[in-house]
Formats: sequence, structure tokens, C-alpha cells
Amino acid sequence: MKNLTKIISSFLAALIIAAPLAASPAKAAKAKDKSPEAEARAEQEDDLYDEGTDALDEHDYKRAISAFRDVMKLKGEHQDAAMYWIAYAQNKMGNRSDALTTLIELQKAFPHSRWIEDAKATEVEIRNASGQTVAPENVADEEVQMMALQGLANSDPERAVPILEGIIKDPRRSPKLRDKAIFVLSQSGGSRSAELLGRLARDGSNPDIQSRAIRYLGIMGGSQSRQVLADVYQSSSNPDLKHSILKAFMISGDRTHLLALAKTETNPELRGDAVQQLGLAGGRNELSELYAAETSKDVKKKILQAMFLGGSVDKLGEIARTERDPDLRATAIKNLGLTGGARAGQMLVNIYETDTNPEVRHAVIQGLFLQGNARDLVALARKERDPEMKKSIISKLSIMGSKEAADYLMEFLRE
Repeated sequence: MKNLTKIISSFLAALIIAAPLAASPAKAAKAKDKSPEAEARAEQEDDLYDEGTDALDEHDYKRAISAFRDVMKLKGEHQDAAMYWIAYAQNKMGNRSDALTTLIELQKAFPHSRWIEDAKATEVEIRNASGQTVAPENVADEEVQMMALQGLANSDPERAVPILEGIIKDPRRSPKLRDKAIFVLSQSGGSRSAELLGRLARDGSNPDIQSRAIRYLGIMGGSQSRQVLADVYQSSSNPDLKHSILKAFMISGDRTHLLALAKTETNPELRGDAVQQLGLAGGRNELSELYAAETSKDVKKKILQAMFLGGSVDKLGEIARTERDPDLRATAIKNLGLTGGARAGQMLVNIYETDTNPEVRHAVIQGLFLQGNARDLVALARKERDPEMKKSIISKLSIMGSKEAADYLMEFLRE
């Protein structure tokens, strides 16, 4: 490979140029008919362009500018690219005014160049860095418009709010731009931004926008955002929307609302989701409290799964040892195995060695298998005298693909 800058420029060119290089027979014929002088000039241009990109990679911006200016003098196929890289180098040297001038000249001289979008994006970046906020409504390209939106929100959030609202509510805008606008709104701060985001979250006329607003409220966090989410949850009858809010509660770390809904939600699916999200939010103590008070076996199973998701190894180990319901105990053992780790493995081994219930012992074997814990399974197999239990262990070892398991199986076959 040449160097990083040449790779980037070639990649950008490949993305933007939709037509193949040999787009037409006439063009190919023209290339073949180049005079020796033209071929020499093209070779000189390529060499100078390579010299410029090498200088960029070495952060020698002054030399890069000189090389690219020589490229421009040849007026060949790299003239527009050379102008872009001159502006890039000027900006890196801190000459923002010169860089902006070069970028504007590029856009005027080569309006259809493949470098135009890069030039526009760089222009917005330079203006934002200089404190010259670019009005998003005056930019046509959406990628550049997103940069302008961010710059405006950073410099003048109050002015940004009505512009963001207009973009969000305009169905002609792309989903990508509208999502970016909601994101910028959530990051801009200020009472007007929070108020608008709350209105969008409460407005069910556009479910897609409402769902996005709820997601970003979760990302924002804070008591105000959480209260908006709670209000929308209570006022809505849409299960899909409620599932989105439960996920937003988890993202914001709102274990209080999740615990309340895990206790009071009458819809079984939503209640189960609240339990799961509580586990993902790290609500270990809350899950322990829920499990102790819960009477539904199905919900208890969901709590055990949430404990696995939340990494509640100690509580799962306790339930695996003390739960009287065999089915729930087996579920706890399975989820203990899913947590992985040496501590969970030791807990499972202890249960196996102290409990004579075949169902429990089979559950432990399954748990160790789910852990990929060939070492402990081999140790149990060596000590096991019950043919059925030993057969169960060996059946798991035979499909584990572990060297430790394979070595023991060879040893067992030689016995």
C-alpha cells in the first residue's frame, strides 16, 4: 500500500464515482490515443500528487501545499482534489481564512467535483471551530446540515430549538436527519429543548418520532426525563410504546420505576419485560426483594433470568441451594451456569456434591456444560460412581470440543 492519505482519497473517490472507470468506449479510446507529451504530463501530475499525499502523512503541510499547487498548474484530472487537500493542509496549519477561501474557490470552479461534499463538510467544520455558526436551513446536503445543526446547538441552543422542531416535524426530511435532530435536541440542554423533547414523547401522532424521543429521554437521564417517561407510560395503552419506555428506564438507570412496574403491571408481558430491564439496569437488591415477595412461578422464572442478566451470582447460588420448588431450583442452577466464572462453577460443584436429588444433579451438569466448564465436569466424572450420572456427564463432555474433555474421554475408553 502507498500511504494512509492516498488510501483515504482513493476510497472516497471510489464511493462517490458511481460509473466504472471505463464508462464508455470513446473515453477508453481517447486514453489510448494520448500523445507522448500528454502521457508525460499525466505521469508528472501523479508523481506530484503522490508527493503531496506523502507530505500530508508526514504532517509536513507546507511541502504538501507546494506539491498540490504544482498539481493545479498542470490542470489535469487531480486539480480539484489538489485544491481540497490544499485547504485541508491550510486548516491544519491554523490558516482557517485561507482554507475557507480555497474551499469556496473549489466549489465555484468545480461545482460537480466528487470533492464538493467533502469541501462543504470541511467548510462547516472550520466555520463552527471559528465561532461562525452555519445556518442549517441554508445547507442543502444532509450530512453537512447535520454538522451545522450540531454547531448551532452548541453555540446558540435557544435559536436552534425552533429549527430542530421544524426538521423533526417535516415528513419530507429523511429519517436519518430527523433522528439526528432529535439527538442534537437531547444534547443541547436548556428548558426549551427539554420541553420540546417532552412534547415529542407525549405526541402519539407520529409513532416513529415519539419512539425516538423516548429513547433519547432515556439516554439523557435525570429526574425530569424520567418523570416524562413515567407520565407517558401511565397515559398510554400501546404495549409497544410501553416496552420502549421500559427500555428507556433501563438505559437511564431508573430502577425505582422499573421495580414499581415489576410489582404492579397487570400485563404479564410488560411485567416480565420490567423484570428483565431491572436486571439489565443492575437492580440486584430489587430483584431479591421481588423474588421473595412473588407468588407467580412464571414471574419467578423471569426474575431468575434477570438475575443472570444482572450478574447476581450470590443470590442465584443461594436460591439454587435453598429453593424448595424443584422446577425453580433447576432454573436457578441453569442461570447460575449461564453467569460463567470460577465462583459460579464452584457453587455448582458444591451443590452437586451435597445434594442427592438426581434432578438437581442433572441440572448442575447442564449448568456446568453451559459454562463450558470441562475441568469441573471431568473432576465430577472421575469421582462419580452412579452409572446414570456418569453417563450424563460424559454425554456433555463428548460434545464440548475441549482438549481437557477429549483427554478424559480417551482415558475413560482405556479403562
